[in-house]
Amino acid sequence: MRKFTILAVDDEIDMLKTFEKILKKKYLLHTTTLVRDAIKMIVELKIDIVLLDIRMPKIDGLTLLRQIKATNPEVEVIIVSASNDIVSAVEAMKAGALDYVAKPFDINELCTVIEKAIEKRGLQLENLYLKEALAQATSFCDLIGKSQIMQNVFETIESVAKTDSRILITGESGTGKELVARAIHKNSQRANHPFIAVNCAAIPDNLLESELFGYEKGAFTGAMERKLGKFELADSGTIFLDEIGCMSSAMQSKLLRVIQDNCIDRVGGNSPISINIRLLAATNLNFTKAIANKTFREDLYYRLNVIPIHLPPLRERKEDIGLFLDYFMNKYNKELNRQVQGFDQKATLLLKTYDWPGNVRELQNIVERLLALSNSSIITRDEVEKNLSFYKIFPVDTLDQQFQSAVAGFEKAYITRALEQNNGNKTQAAKILGMARTTLLSKINALKLDHAT
Repeated sequence: MRKFTILAVDDEIDMLKTFEKILKKKYLLHTTTLVRDAIKMIVELKIDIVLLDIRMPKIDGLTLLRQIKATNPEVEVIIVSASNDIVSAVEAMKAGALDYVAKPFDINELCTVIEKAIEKRGLQLENLYLKEALAQATSFCDLIGKSQIMQNVFETIESVAKTDSRILITGESGTGKELVARAIHKNSQRANHPFIAVNCAAIPDNLLESELFGYEKGAFTGAMERKLGKFELADSGTIFLDEIGCMSSAMQSKLLRVIQDNCIDRVGGNSPISINIRLLAATNLNFTKAIANKTFREDLYYRLNVIPIHLPPLRERKEDIGLFLDYFMNKYNKELNRQVQGFDQKATLLLKTYDWPGNVRELQNIVERLLALSNSSIITRDEVEKNLSFYKIFPVDTLDQQFQSAVAGFEKAYITRALEQNNGNKTQAAKILGMARTTLLSKINALKLDHAT
């Protein structure tokens, strides 16, 4: 666990020794009697908290406080002074001090104030770390993506995870909606409590009520003992209702009451049971059509959709396909005891030409198949072509057409850029491209490019 760093600034040597006795074992403590050294120490030693006396020679504590806040506003400053001047205390708080402790101080009081400063500083560092990580992240709690659209999803998760707001996650099947729900729970204040996922589409409607709300002994034939439902099992934690669009109108009404009253009724029960849960829901349903067709309650939709998170299909973020290939290759190398090192350029390009209607889940299955059947260290275009056509993703002739089209598009853009950078001079462009001028002229004609000499 990280030790927080404290700097004590006081012109009295005895006071600095007192701080050392109290704080040295628990914190990284630095001390100085020289105000002019304080700012330098704060920067070089990465100080988290400053204990600062107000009444000091040459430069008073208030002046130093303002300098600290101007240099590094995140540093927490606690004024510890023999002065009982309330005016100085008020000025210090206005200037950015977290708290004020008067000398002679009670040790417990000082430690309590320091702990408060540590808690605040800890949250600042945590948020800073998350923001820096997200700024360059390609993965976040098992979600993968360097595309801007996925970076936006990561940032939204970070922003809303600490709240208890209801979240509706939408997206096509296979985009990773449950991963988003788990990421929200993992980064929430309920992370140490249960996460219960329920696939509403997988449970027959006549059983869904007892599955969610539980039942009492004797509630129906076969109910030999009381059973707790998913809502009670998720108490203090998070419940995730996947494919919520598959709920019947009757179940939608019951769920609406749960949201409104924060309580559930067991099947066969006589009294409501209070629950404390965070509700996350997901669906690939088109709510506009469902509400218009009266297959989904409009009031329930607005209750669920406090914060919307939409997961894009894989075809809208193809720049992430390379990341998924690496991720799933590493995963199945371990599971299948393979030593595949990667996909060659043509294989990767071929996989990027496909629109993946089954999204990430479909890509994952294909990578597993390729690794399971491959005997080489590099997956080639021929292997991809053979397995994709066998898998009936698309026929071989379509593969050739899409591959050639993708190659031509890349080549056209590459040559165009070289010509533009050289103001249309084909001789110079050919040198940059590493090809003969006659070859370049042939490609310009074939690709129907028109640039002046």
